[in-house]
Amino acid sequence: MSIKDIFSSFTKSAETMRGDDKTFAADLTNKDFNDPAVHEHGSPVDYQKIEKSPDMEKVHQWQRDHIKKDDQSKEGYPLNVIIDPAMREMYQVVHNAEMTNVFDRFAQQQPTQCKFCIEGLSCQLCANGPCRISKKAPRGTCGVDAHTMVARNFMYRHVTIGTAANIFHCHQAARTLKAAGEHPQSGLKIRDAEKLKKYADMAGLDANQPIEKLAVDFADWVMNDIHAPFHVESKTVEAFAPARRKELWRKLGIFPGGGYSEVAYAQTQCMTNFTSDPVEFLVRGVRLGVANEYQGLFMLNILQEILMGTQAITKKQQNMGLLKENKVNVITNGHMPLLAHVAIDLASSEEWQQKAKDAGAEGIQILGHVCEGQQLINYEGTHNQSAYAGQEGEWLSQEYLLATGVVDLFMFDYNCTVPTMPLFAKKFGTKLLSTHPVIKLQGTDTLDFVPEKMQEQAAKALDMAIESFKNRKAEGRETYIPPHVSDCMVGFSTESIKNALGGSFKPLIDQIANGNIRGVATIVGCTTARYGQGGSNIFKITKGLIENNILVLSGGCTSSVMEYTGLTDPKAAEECGDTLKAVCQQLGIPPVLTYGACVDIGKMTQTAMELADALDVDTNKLPLVIGAPEYLEQKAVADACTAVALGWLVHVAPVPSITGSEVVVKTLTETTETLGLGKVVVEMDAEKTVQIYVDHIEQKRKELGI
Repeated sequence: MSIKDIFSSFTKSAETMRGDDKTFAADLTNKDFNDPAVHEHGSPVDYQKIEKSPDMEKVHQWQRDHIKKDDQSKEGYPLNVIIDPAMREMYQVVHNAEMTNVFDRFAQQQPTQCKFCIEGLSCQLCANGPCRISKKAPRGTCGVDAHTMVARNFMYRHVTIGTAANIFHCHQAARTLKAAGEHPQSGLKIRDAEKLKKYADMAGLDANQPIEKLAVDFADWVMNDIHAPFHVESKTVEAFAPARRKELWRKLGIFPGGGYSEVAYAQTQCMTNFTSDPVEFLVRGVRLGVANEYQGLFMLNILQEILMGTQAITKKQQNMGLLKENKVNVITNGHMPLLAHVAIDLASSEEWQQKAKDAGAEGIQILGHVCEGQQLINYEGTHNQSAYAGQEGEWLSQEYLLATGVVDLFMFDYNCTVPTMPLFAKKFGTKLLSTHPVIKLQGTDTLDFVPEKMQEQAAKALDMAIESFKNRKAEGRETYIPPHVSDCMVGFSTESIKNALGGSFKPLIDQIANGNIRGVATIVGCTTARYGQGGSNIFKITKGLIENNILVLSGGCTSSVMEYTGLTDPKAAEECGDTLKAVCQQLGIPPVLTYGACVDIGKMTQTAMELADALDVDTNKLPLVIGAPEYLEQKAVADACTAVALGWLVHVAPVPSITGSEVVVKTLTETTETLGLGKVVVEMDAEKTVQIYVDHIEQKRKELGI
């Protein structure tokens, strides 16, 4: 059958199903695809015809005035939602050059974004579909109703993928720890041996054996638990979860087995004509949430800190102004900074700095981007490395970052590298390198992730960067670096906060008990390109919380928002309510403590568990709210299930795809709480959101008698 015949059959199918004789794909041309070999570029780039942002002091004042005006609607979009000064400038550059970019793509998707999909009322699982549920057609062809379709989509499209991704990430970190123990020459280091001993002992291993052997045994213990059958209780959950929670999870039947097997079980349930009980899907989602935490986020954080050093409080800088025209600029993007750490080690040596100078550069520097950058900026093992230069920004900014023309190498692992990056790389002369085969882009080099060969692979990446710099200089391309840089205090974690408080959480508990700190809100996750969001919603909510004397912990791309708005600078204490202001000034800390990446939510969970233990209460009794004001993708939904499992109020915006079923909405927003679990709250308005947080925290204070 020829290609022509295949397309002919598609045309006939479209005519049968829709009543027309043309497929949507027939209108697309080469410029509409991401293959750099065939893509047609837009207009020339002009760095002069843009409105420049003022200095950071004036930017911070503009940001605060801007969110008071409530003008983050369709009119004036997207500059009315972009509050990062560097991104504001580079958006104009890219938009004026008629290049595809994330904000323009969102606008182009309106108003065609499907209301059925938004409500969770569409299904493409079998060949009788796609089916969409409405009053006219209240069931899918197979007979599925709205409640089951919405719940199944929630599980299939979000929770299983998100859980699998976090567990896969943890598995790769365990694989890397094992390589560090077996092959010290690989370039990997065990930077926190005491942490390895502590958690290996909690796992029931012999912590007194040689550290390299202990690394191998602990890594094997983690990987074996991940690979265990779903019907065998997880050793990781048993070793590290709170006793009261474990008792409840067993009672409810949501104590998980091996993570990969749990995902396979849940995916099997999602098959057409299998499970049709909507509540079963939601219960299974919470069970996956437990696996997501202890075989994913929590254990991942422990493993990466063993390899890269525990987080340490320090002051660093963030944003595009850290790029240098005459240096080799390497950006490392994604969520697993293991190869990046080895590359920083190498690049910090005199040998590699000299290689860069021999190529005509002033040196070589490595900067992190998105969550990988937030981890690098927080880990103690990075802080004193001379080649490390700081953090760049959130996921929305990556296309605009390449548009500066000075990024020589953009190396990335999973996830949050957008499919259009090859187009920007070709346009602006950046070399792209995937450092894990799980993520491949068109026309892009990919390394096979081999922990035992990390030093060799890091050297290959640095050679690519230097060669790319030489090409940039030889071609004499025009470039522009937005000059904006934010100062920020970083490196907060369970251990670093406890150490700063003298080795105990008692001083923090005392401040919560006496009301100086009313409670804690974690503002975590991504940013979105939606109207009213783009970082603005995160900023509005956080400002409202600290004004109400609520301490904020941030993780993910939200941390970048906190940094470029100045909320992670100790000076931001001036913007708090009187009692939180006094606490922050006394301790010399900002009102927003950045824990780093979205995967560092596992560290926040650890902090909460230790606070609950210190108070001798279950985790659901804490004056704590989990907020994802601009959640984006599947991992965020899995993380929300984790929070529900631990008994916390979880706020999400925009509205997740569950509103097509009253049963699903009621179960997640009400019923789960009656079982001793947490619940979900959906609210788009920032002021109402702040009040929900405040009311919940005050209710929990009342229940604790404080």
